[in-house]
Amino acid sequence: MNSTPSGSEAPPLIMGILNVTPDSFSDGGCYSDTASAVQHALEMIDEGADLIDIGGESTRPGSQPVPAPEQERRVIPVILRLRECVPRSTAISIDTTCARVAESALDAGADWINDTSAGRDDPAMLALAADREVPVVLMHRQGMPDAMQKNPRYADVVAEVRGFLAERIEAALAAGIAQEKILTDPGIGFGKTLEHNLALMAGLDELVRLGPPVLLGASRKRFLSAICRESDLAALMPATCATTTIGVLAGAKVFRVHDVAGNRQAADMAWAIRCARR
Repeated sequence: MNSTPSGSEAPPLIMGILNVTPDSFSDGGCYSDTASAVQHALEMIDEGADLIDIGGESTRPGSQPVPAPEQERRVIPVILRLRECVPRSTAISIDTTCARVAESALDAGADWINDTSAGRDDPAMLALAADREVPVVLMHRQGMPDAMQKNPRYADVVAEVRGFLAERIEAALAAGIAQEKILTDPGIGFGKTLEHNLALMAGLDELVRLGPPVLLGASRKRFLSAICRESDLAALMPATCATTTIGVLAGAKVFRVHDVAGNRQAADMAWAIRCARR
């Protein structure tokens, strides 16, 4: 699917996470060569992923920026190979805050831009998305990854995230991005405490009412680990499925997950219930 999901009847999409990094918080180093990365992407597609989100720079708490050439070295061969072997109906997203990397990825066959800085880290990003007429995900993040989890504070986290996303939507529109190409992401775990994350999950419907489709990225996040008393992040698939179910019922449209099969089932079941209650 190369266009942004739109319309109240559009079913939820599952975005499979493909980190081609040595240091991502859950799966760093697992898919650092092209062959294993492509194989994992194909497995996720077989399990029901609608699109694959490929990142060459970890944005976990405490992470450091990765230079654009190194990001490109990691992601471009994977995108080129995937574009050769998957249909255009399966979208490829590039997870980066750097316009140079995003442009190279789009040239290689990517279809979406997933920017965890919402176009703030690189002023050229929104102009690029407008010029290439591709969907762009605008995410809320308090602070930079290296320090974002050091005492994050909000007076009202839902209201403040909503206000930030509204401002970034306006910035995207002013840059020439079409309304139907914009998605928002509350940035679960990006400069938020456990309590902040829970408040955002409970207030997802307020973010949905902004208009653009909401992407939820709660997969294997540490607040799930704290609630479930599970230190093995890879064991948090059931908890992630719970957030996907809640998200679908609240009206979110895209779910960025590590474990595709379980979340595909959770999303489909929740969608059937949501449709039945209208």
